Amino acid sequence: MLIVVVRTLILYIVVIIALRLMGKREIGQLQPFELVVILMISELAAVPSENVGVPLLSGIIPILVLLSASQTFAYISLKSERARDIICGRPSILIDRGKISEEELNRNCYNISDLLEELRLNNVPNIADVEFAILENNGQVSVFPKVQKRPTIPEDFGIEPPYEGLPLTIIMDGKLKKNYLEQSKKDLDWLKSELEKQKISQIEDVLIASLDSSGKLYVQAKATKKSSPSKHSVR
Repeated sequence: MLIVVVRTLILYIVVIIALRLMGKREIGQLQPFELVVILMISELAAVPSENVGVPLLSGIIPILVLLSASQTFAYISLKSERARDIICGRPSILIDRGKISEEELNRNCYNISDLLEELRLNNVPNIADVEFAILENNGQVSVFPKVQKRPTIPEDFGIEPPYEGLPLTIIMDGKLKKNYLEQSKKDLDWLKSELEKQKISQIEDVLIASLDSSGKLYVQAKATKKSSPSKHSVR
């Protein structure tokens, strides 16, 4: 039993390393050859972990071979557009200038119900509002509404909103993020002063404290903290 546990842990670590080396993309964003590699790796890892009679290298070596092949295909598709079209395929335009392309639907085994579902998922319930719908290589559908139906943006009104950077999470689950505090150009005395204004005496009592680019500090105390309001926004 101990041997089975150790073999399983070794294969688990190998698979995790292999998937991490393949990148950080989600399953829904994988290219077809990457999805095939993941499926084959899972099968190859399962056999040695279930059968002690199968040598451990019989699972590890094929996994490394698949990883090398995947990295090779990824490099080739990165450097060559023609190879990328062959390996990954090309996006298909399902709706072109407001008109559904039946030919592309049939070629991709895509029916009208699937198309309407994807439009709803993209917050476009009315197909008449769509100018373009493109089926990407990873299976997702990119939807471009008609100009009259797209959401308005400040540029439409000649408005230039102020810059908004990424908020910095200074405290998370009662732990101070010193690097983010330094990045915000604030010090510990300032932070404690702001917390005291919200009747929070200790950093350990804070669930989260986030500072945005405009200097607005959002603070939420832990549920176990018995103080007055648990959520605050201060400047």
